[in-house]
Amino acid sequence: MRFEVGPAGDLGLRLMFAASPAPALTHKLLSIQKAAQQQFANSLTDSVVGYSTLTLFYRPLTLERNRATEWLMEQAEAASSFDIDPASRDEIIVLPVLYHPSVAPDLEWIADSKSLSIDAIINLHCGADYFAYATGFAPGFCYLGEIPQQLATPRLGAPRPLVPAGAVAIADRQTAVYPCESPGGWRLIGSCPTTLFSLNSAPAARLSVGDTVRFQPVSEADYQSLRNAL
Repeated sequence: MRFEVGPAGDLGLRLMFAASPAPALTHKLLSIQKAAQQQFANSLTDSVVGYSTLTLFYRPLTLERNRATEWLMEQAEAASSFDIDPASRDEIIVLPVLYHPSVAPDLEWIADSKSLSIDAIINLHCGADYFAYATGFAPGFCYLGEIPQQLATPRLGAPRPLVPAGAVAIADRQTAVYPCESPGGWRLIGSCPTTLFSLNSAPAARLSVGDTVRFQPVSEADYQSLRNAL
């Protein structure tokens, strides 16, 4: 598997694999991230795993870039030679979702555009387990993939100025839950009553890279009960 290591600004290094996103690649990046956190514990300020990248951010004058680059290349070379057992995955995180036009303004439009019933849309979205490839855009926002091809839908032409917290959305072949109120251009198909980001929790984000997520449909009554319990 080809890779390269290069600068990421004045205080960062980025490892980039020339490979398509895949759970096995993400697990390799997570393994290197964990090793880097131990190797450079006193130097790192942050580390971020992307679809096929690992970026390390470090404090000024605490890291020798050339040696750190060599270390990253050695780790990437070693990671390229071992395989991840797809059967050895973590526990699946199940998120309840209300799929209803009252909380999902794009649900009926998607059903019409795909010539599918709303029940079919729900079954397709809930019928797959989703891998968390990356986080970004907003605190706790996790990019999950891939949704079934039948559901692949482009983003809105113009983003909504405000999407409510808990909105379950799709865009292209990805799905996500908006963890907090924010602008957003993804198509909204449901609402999740689970809190996905809170500064009062440890960790603050419910989802992280490498997690496996499954959506479970709930009734309006159960949805309200779950919301009231928060």
